Amino acid sequence: MDERYDAYCAVDPLFYDSLTNVSAPATGFTAADRPLPTGWEREPNDDWLIYGPEDGKLPQQGWKIHISACLDNAERVLGTVWDYCIPRGISFKFLRGPRMLLMRNSKYARRGSSGKFVTIYPRDEAELELACKELSDRLEGEAGPYILSDLRYGAGPVYVRYGGFAARYCVSGDGQVVPAVEDDNGTLVPDRRDPIFHVPDWVALPEFLRPHLDARNATTTTDLPYRIERVIHFSNGGGLYVGRDTRTDTQVVLKEARPHAGLDATGADAITRLTREAEVLRQLADVPQVAQVHDQFVLGDHHFLALEFIEGQALNKVLVERYPLIDADATPAELSGYTAWAMRIHEQVEQIIGAIADRGIVYGDLHLFNVMVGPDDRVTLVDFEVAAPVADASRPALRNQAFAAPRDRTGLAVDRYALACLRLALFLPLTQMVRLAPAKAAHLADVIAAHFPVPRDFLLPAVAEIRGDALAGGATADRAESGATGPAAAVAVSTGTRRVASAGTRRSGTADPIAGTADFAAGRSAWPRLRNQLAGAILRTATPERDDRLFPGDIDQFRTGGLNLGYGAAGVLHALHATGAGRFPDHEDWLVKRALDPPSGTRCGFYDGLHGVAFALDCLGRRSDALDVLDICLREPWEDLGEDLVSGLPGIALNLAELAGRTGEPTLRQAAWRAAELVADRLAGDRTPAGNGDGGPATLGSGSEISGGTHPYAGLTRGRSGPALMFLRLYELTGDGALLDRAADALRQDLRRCVLRPDGALEVNEGWRTMPYLAHGSVGIGLVLDQYLRHRPDAELAEAAAAIRRGARAPFYAQSGLFAGRAGIIAYLAARATDGSDGPAEDPDGASRDADRAELAVQVSRLAWHALPYRGFLAFPGEQLLRLSMDLATGTAGVLLATGAALHDEPVTLPFLAPLSGATKLPSLPRGAYRTKN
Repeated sequence: MDERYDAYCAVDPLFYDSLTNVSAPATGFTAADRPLPTGWEREPNDDWLIYGPEDGKLPQQGWKIHISACLDNAERVLGTVWDYCIPRGISFKFLRGPRMLLMRNSKYARRGSSGKFVTIYPRDEAELELACKELSDRLEGEAGPYILSDLRYGAGPVYVRYGGFAARYCVSGDGQVVPAVEDDNGTLVPDRRDPIFHVPDWVALPEFLRPHLDARNATTTTDLPYRIERVIHFSNGGGLYVGRDTRTDTQVVLKEARPHAGLDATGADAITRLTREAEVLRQLADVPQVAQVHDQFVLGDHHFLALEFIEGQALNKVLVERYPLIDADATPAELSGYTAWAMRIHEQVEQIIGAIADRGIVYGDLHLFNVMVGPDDRVTLVDFEVAAPVADASRPALRNQAFAAPRDRTGLAVDRYALACLRLALFLPLTQMVRLAPAKAAHLADVIAAHFPVPRDFLLPAVAEIRGDALAGGATADRAESGATGPAAAVAVSTGTRRVASAGTRRSGTADPIAGTADFAAGRSAWPRLRNQLAGAILRTATPERDDRLFPGDIDQFRTGGLNLGYGAAGVLHALHATGAGRFPDHEDWLVKRALDPPSGTRCGFYDGLHGVAFALDCLGRRSDALDVLDICLREPWEDLGEDLVSGLPGIALNLAELAGRTGEPTLRQAAWRAAELVADRLAGDRTPAGNGDGGPATLGSGSEISGGTHPYAGLTRGRSGPALMFLRLYELTGDGALLDRAADALRQDLRRCVLRPDGALEVNEGWRTMPYLAHGSVGIGLVLDQYLRHRPDAELAEAAAAIRRGARAPFYAQSGLFAGRAGIIAYLAARATDGSDGPAEDPDGASRDADRAELAVQVSRLAWHALPYRGFLAFPGEQLLRLSMDLATGTAGVLLATGAALHDEPVTLPFLAPLSGATKLPSLPRGAYRTKN
């Protein structure tokens, strides 16, 4: 679960949205309604309202003051700051309303920015010192969460940090566009916003802050009878650690709670929940398979709960390791063995929940992360933050949305609903979608029944419970009549022993799948109907009255803007046009108007900025508008951008070269080659020799490195396959073999960060999981690798391409999107399966086109697993499956483009997957060329 998405689920039940777009008057602070003094101006910016003198001048960076506050004193704190700053002409900003303050301080808010309610911009260090002192005096006694990125001034809610005042950006070490400050050499460097106080190397700490830094460093864990051994994870509410009681040498888990931080939906902070958890766990001390309390103590103002250490892994990680549907060749015996294991796990969880209910407690937070599975498969439940007595239990204020009950379920019904979701999720972990459409539960049950030998009576009660059918009550009654009594009977769902019909015709007995999904399996004959289903859903979500976005999509549209190809309007309009769904001039006008006057901070990249907008506009026949947008891009300092395809120079070079070929503009051609030269110079040291020195091929996982995090990324969008694609397309324009050499070097860099799975599939290695997907996974590498092999034979790379192909055969992919889901797998297979009149009958890695076409048809049919109804049409969920998305990278437009690549009667490809304008076609290969031995 990516916790960033939680904040974007609070506004709309169907689409990710920002709290900024909520305009109800009740959401604001009363200070926002105060009349502006003469000579002052106000500017809204994202979550903030910014106030400053009209003629005021501020440095571009320096020491800033942050003020924190709680929900119950925020109005008072803001009034104090207002009354201080306005008469003195000091610029400041504050969060727009209490709802934003709650989300900024919530449990899964970003720790580096949490707690910041008001930001004050002193003009110099003298004003900084005076403002800190006077505001600290005026705010004495006011509570607020600790701001982890800052230095606390005194004991109140006043904090300081050195950082940027103006909106300036640079490219970070991993190629991302990030906020920037200027170092002592005048170079823009990342403005670090880590959850720890940091002073840049070239900045001196003002002397008046020295005592406060000493006070901060005075609190240590030296006197505690515990030793921290490792961090499990951090949330905004505190950390979770493995530690050891030095008095008894007992290993424990230490759970930390910060005051006024980690708020839940009711506004309760982490300490409130920790105290409640300790009380509940002591009530459950006699319940087996519930973590026991070891100790409770306070350090500074942080509270800690020491819990019994449970040997094992969270169920979500065990599922990743054991789940058979990620292997296309899983045997009936393996599926049967997994089924028996999953049912034993569920039975244990149900028994524990029943025992908790017998003691009058609602657990309230059952999901895959809170179920620990030991080496002997013994289950233990952890994390009782939201547990409460039945009499007090309402709707839990923290929840995992794949298991969270609807608003009409309270008390024991919350646990009963989660147990039903667990029944399905153990076999098909897609239950996030039932929150968007409860009828989807029946469809998921049908998929499960078609792939696993699950008893019929195991699935039916779960579907009924999720849908709220009367059958759920009947199942409970069956359990009660069979001898179970008390609260435990009220949370159980009956399990029978009858088997579903034989393989191939097995059905769960539930309702038919969601209307229209059968078209995914019907092939080309159903394509026009299917296209209309997807396009209809997309067009009905359009919001031309909004300036920030035209179509709802991923949360990245609030970071990169709503115009671009990946997450904005350009990508949606391009997908509609490319697949024959039509052009929509009013929507194109919306895009052009905003692209020609882009908001501050708009990017220039291909997938996340204006270059992609220009590409889409030219494809739509609006060349003049496209060239005008390109002019804006070329006036920006684009040469400093990174080496990735999404934001950086490879995508820009490809776009400029393509438009130069279409228009004949020499300026565009020159800029394209300048971008390519910069990439070539920066990657000059990227050489990976064939073989690894020990007789084995370096490309197939031996000596593999990790992708992502603190390591370089592999893959098409952020790895070296993006530059490889650029070199390959430019080689086709020039015939310069050195460019083909560079493409090979770049591909080998990405292949170094891949690993062979037990089933023989080559996937990107992220350390704790492997990834087959288009953007950050192996099939994106495979797309470029396949095209490289058409130009130059290479047995080692052909072997890698064949292994990547095996990663595109899995029955299960967690998401449906183009960048990180099944649609990307389909786009990859479609590129391989395309059979032009001069194309080879067999790909360079030895796989037959017929096999690719057969697998492509199967994968298109399985798109139905994620399809959801929307206003009489079909739509798809975005990243995390928590809300619908219409964008190209994550949502319905990407599914439309990929399905069009498989079924449309005219060629549909991702940008630049075909030779650029003016280049030769991909060469044909003789049948069986470069076949590798298995």
